[in-house]
Amino acid sequence: MDLTARQIANLEKVLQAGFRFVTLERYGRYFGIERDGFAILIDPGEDKLSTFGEAGYLIGDGIGMLVERGGAKAFVWHQESVTATPELLAAYERFRSEVGSLFADEH
Repeated sequence: MDLTARQIANLEKVLQAGFRFVTLERYGRYFGIERDGFAILIDPGEDKLSTFGEAGYLIGDGIGMLVERGGAKAFVWHQESVTATPELLAAYERFRSEVGSLFADEH
């Protein structure tokens, strides 16, 4: 994967913000960024980086999406799930907000 100077500068901002890069085998075209167990896929297209899909919680080899089941919220990946406690939901919202801020100038 060849990256432009602009993409590299944005990736450096991501690292400085405390995120780490992750690779999820099933999403070969994309790479992910992770912090505090939450992740989102990044699409290194053309001259910019953009988020792909929704942020979620890392479960096994995938990203669990936030769903509501029977009045309770959980992050679900296939048959696995993690209960979305108030603390986890607050961390999820922080993650989403910070990712949005980091990639706002890319859209």
